[in-house]
Amino acid sequence: MVGVLQVIGAVSVVVCIALLMRWRFDPLYHIPAIGPSSPLLSYLGAYRYCRNAKDMLQEGYNKYKVFRVPYIDRWIVIVSGPDMNEELRRFPDSHVSFEVAASEIIQTKYTIAPNLHRHPIHLPVIRGPLTRNLNVVFAGVIDEIQKAFVDVIPINEDEWTKVHAIKVMAQDFRQFDLDETSLLEGRDPEYLDTVVNFTFNVTRGRFILSFVPSLFKSAVGHMLPWSKRAIRRASVFLKPLIEERKKKLRQLGDDWSDKPNDLLMWLMDEARKVGEDDDLVVQSVLMSNFAAIHTSSHSITHALYHLAANPEYVQPLREEAEFIIKEHGWTKAAMGKMRKLDSFMRESQRLNGITSLTVMRQVLQSITLSDGTYIPAGTIISASARSTHDDKQLYDRADEFDPFRFSDMREGDSEGLKHQYVTTSPEYVAFGHGKHACPGRFFAVNELKVMMVYMLLNFDIKFEHEGGRPENLNIWHSVLPAPNVNLMFRKRRDVLT
Repeated sequence: MVGVLQVIGAVSVVVCIALLMRWRFDPLYHIPAIGPSSPLLSYLGAYRYCRNAKDMLQEGYNKYKVFRVPYIDRWIVIVSGPDMNEELRRFPDSHVSFEVAASEIIQTKYTIAPNLHRHPIHLPVIRGPLTRNLNVVFAGVIDEIQKAFVDVIPINEDEWTKVHAIKVMAQDFRQFDLDETSLLEGRDPEYLDTVVNFTFNVTRGRFILSFVPSLFKSAVGHMLPWSKRAIRRASVFLKPLIEERKKKLRQLGDDWSDKPNDLLMWLMDEARKVGEDDDLVVQSVLMSNFAAIHTSSHSITHALYHLAANPEYVQPLREEAEFIIKEHGWTKAAMGKMRKLDSFMRESQRLNGITSLTVMRQVLQSITLSDGTYIPAGTIISASARSTHDDKQLYDRADEFDPFRFSDMREGDSEGLKHQYVTTSPEYVAFGHGKHACPGRFFAVNELKVMMVYMLLNFDIKFEHEGGRPENLNIWHSVLPAPNVNLMFRKRRDVLT
């Protein structure tokens, strides 16, 4: 018995020494850590980061130009301030990759599908044909928003209707995010449920895997059932449409005069370029919805919370919208002229956003930053969005919601375009920055504006209970609107017709 205990003790000592040596000679050891960094204790830091990412990122931002925060399975290196944000943005794709970093954080090959991990064809589609065709799809967006609100918010005359904010906003985006691309005739409830549940299930899978050490990720990831189930269900609806279009392409080729100009067709074209089959198209449709519903529903909910908490801003926003729509109609050009609304949405995004991290990259070839910090290959490096946006050297009264902050800047600045909602800069990184900034932001911003204008002109909105804007929920670096909040909607009495 004594011999066995001695062997166990010796092995334990060897393991401890190995862990200490690995920790001491880790190439990231020289970078200051927020929270404990020693073996085993770093997991306590990861737990703290899961619950208090905002505070930890702010602590590092205040103290260091470069620092690191703990995940369960890795350290993430963070750079501080607009100069470092710009430096990170400038590294070439040969040395750092946004796509690889995003795939690692979302764990695409487990939460969605390995094919999409290898061929993220939705990205060039969103950057290219979707953005180029905004004017083409805009009328459909207007029509679908009106139909969606009738479906999900049944308003009675002169009565307040209770609405669970996040769920209803997700349902609204579920209703029209793909309808405007003519993917389906009508709204099949099973397909729509598959789309919106896929969004929640990817988030659920990513959350589960964030607690799993790298050694076990593959085993756990392959057991996650939700993406496989969603792909099977979506295939029932999408594959007949895909096959019908492929048949037309074989028959007509370049003579197909009324070839659809929509998301499904663009994804089919892109899949053909990379030599992949219909499964990749289905996966990409679901991924496009995940990106749109998850980000847009949270962004609109953040803005609605600000609107309900600050009713004094409703009237100036309504007056602007009514005046511009009377002159220009429900058009993309009209949305672009609504400077106060644009500022309101940009300010909401500045204070909240959907993530605390931005300009995220995975290092492919080791790099050295301007301050001399060495970053080895394989490291995920990022900027801190919320800390940048809270920087009092960059923003006057940075911690306050000032809805017309940016519209005022546009009035007094000859470079007013740089203060638009869609515009990124080293100081405003809610959408990232540079050529890898959110490719769908041009479509999303117009979508969000239309929704806000529709609600402003048709409803009165307030919180179910008084008490001001509820605090956001931070899980890891995700920033979620307070989840269990009800808003009250009532039909506006002097609604514009």
